[in-house]
Amino acid sequence: MMRGARMWALAVRRPSGEIYLERHRVNDAAERHRVLRLPLVRGVWALGDALAIGMRALTTSANQSIDDSEEQLSKRETAISLTLAVAFFLAVFIFLPNAGLAWLLQGLDNEVVYHVIEGFVRVGIFLGYLAAISAMSDIKRVFAYHGGEHKTIAAWEHGEALEPSRVQPYSTLHVRCGTNFLLLLVITAIFVYTVVGSIVPPPEGVGTMGYAIYHIVLRIVLLPVVAGVAYEGLRLGAGTSATLTRLAMKPGLWLQKITTRPPDDSMVEVAIRAFQAVVPADDLAPRVATLPSSVVWGRDDAPDDVYATVGVDPRLGEAASDDAPPVESHDDGPAVDSHDDKGTGES
Repeated sequence: MMRGARMWALAVRRPSGEIYLERHRVNDAAERHRVLRLPLVRGVWALGDALAIGMRALTTSANQSIDDSEEQLSKRETAISLTLAVAFFLAVFIFLPNAGLAWLLQGLDNEVVYHVIEGFVRVGIFLGYLAAISAMSDIKRVFAYHGGEHKTIAAWEHGEALEPSRVQPYSTLHVRCGTNFLLLLVITAIFVYTVVGSIVPPPEGVGTMGYAIYHIVLRIVLLPVVAGVAYEGLRLGAGTSATLTRLAMKPGLWLQKITTRPPDDSMVEVAIRAFQAVVPADDLAPRVATLPSSVVWGRDDAPDDVYATVGVDPRLGEAASDDAPPVESHDDGPAVDSHDDKGTGES
């Protein structure tokens, strides 16, 4: 999945070998409502918007990557999956660490020490979770596609033509990866919870259970604050010197050694198709190349005079020639949520 300044697109390799592609407008609510551009608030909005797009993309990719004979996920099944994911997050990253520490650290009269310990325990759980799932074959493929996204973006930034052989030499690591923001969130949480927990300590005499409940509620209530502060930290880092920015991004790049893997050419091709869909056609035209797989379009909400249609738009050069793979056009994609063309990112 690639997200540009105005559009986001999803490309999925179907079991038949063709690539399913759909494209949607980025939600422009932040442009229309000033309150969503205020410091801290904009971070919460950005995270919520990214999660909404991510869940939609995951559901669509799950449905498109199965055989026609298999039953697709219903809205009810999707809602259940999302509910279970949220419950898992709350249990593993909030309830269990605080319940365990409340019991282990009974009588501890130092909120700073508690929050620092709890923060490092959460970092450990986070890293352990990523390391554990990275051993699963399906997740290895997901991480390889993640690496393909990074390679494609890096190749574009270095002026390469968008074809697998030109994209493959580039690194699977990229400074604008969402993994960096996730790690920054986890680290920011330590500071936010420590400061607020010191200012508003738990009531006296509440016992072990009350002590645990206090810290659990504190963390849930402050999740939006953590997201807002982390986002502002990311923006601040972008405005500092190149040396400081590189140092700040190092931990995220190290973490990407877990969340990315080298992709094969077919994976890179999928990433290229998604990338082509979010770059204005006039910018894209000099950099395209013929790709082997046919494309099946789902919903496309892009203005025709700005963005290319893969395999049809003449600004795609060779990809639109008579020898190009066939392109089918379908308008059966999911309904669109309505939200600069300065850069392109991925998720």
